[in-house]
Amino acid sequence: MPVYTDFSSLLAGATIVSGLIWGIDSLLFKPKRVKAALPNQEVKEPKLVEYARSFFPILLIVCVLRSFVAEPFRIPSGSMKPTLLEGDFILVNKFDYGIRLPVIGKKIIKIDEPKRGDILVFRFPKDPSIDFIKRVIAVPGDTISYVDKTVYLNGEPLKMESMGSVYDTDIDGHTYKMKQFKEQLKGRPHAVFVNEIESASMAQITVPEGMYFVMGDNRDNSEDSRRWGFVPESLILGKAFFIWMSWDSTSKDIRWHRIGKVIKD
Repeated sequence: MPVYTDFSSLLAGATIVSGLIWGIDSLLFKPKRVKAALPNQEVKEPKLVEYARSFFPILLIVCVLRSFVAEPFRIPSGSMKPTLLEGDFILVNKFDYGIRLPVIGKKIIKIDEPKRGDILVFRFPKDPSIDFIKRVIAVPGDTISYVDKTVYLNGEPLKMESMGSVYDTDIDGHTYKMKQFKEQLKGRPHAVFVNEIESASMAQITVPEGMYFVMGDNRDNSEDSRRWGFVPESLILGKAFFIWMSWDSTSKDIRWHRIGKVIKD
């Protein structure tokens, strides 16, 4: 997944610098050049100013769209299979949960809150320079545990409807037999992969205020809240909603059938 902080800082910095160069030249230096020019003589601006004037509007539009509307991300691993695949390029809605200032990420306008079943992109709590993507399983105040491949939410097991067995191939070309289920997450069903060979459990915990418990749909191949804890609200970047491109690195080809797919559940 691309590093959010570095690219955001670079983009914001380039926008500010190009705007300052263009603005300062327009106010201080351009009038002097025009005044010193002979009649009917073309007034040429320095190359640096020409580049700044050309790129500033483009950089500003990209910065605004990326900060407040939608941001592209690439899925680097199989932790969200079968919902999202390695090589899927997605768009993330940046305003569903509120308006945040670019780079620093401080929320200035609250709109909504993440709900169970939402697919979040967030900064990894253990290293905020890395972006993660997982599904919200529990929200503040919920109790949650994971026993024998089953999620227990507020004391009740989530219903799991068998969808049979499938063979999944990872990015390194290794193939595994997986069981696929449709998990009923409080009215929002979604598919999950389960590897019966692996075994992991988690005792019941309560989600604190301002925190979210997230899991990957590929339950036995996901580093998520079961291992490193909760996601603070302050680290949430947005909600995944659209696949605009998908590249299969194994076959070296585009997955045409996934382009344009709306990410629902």
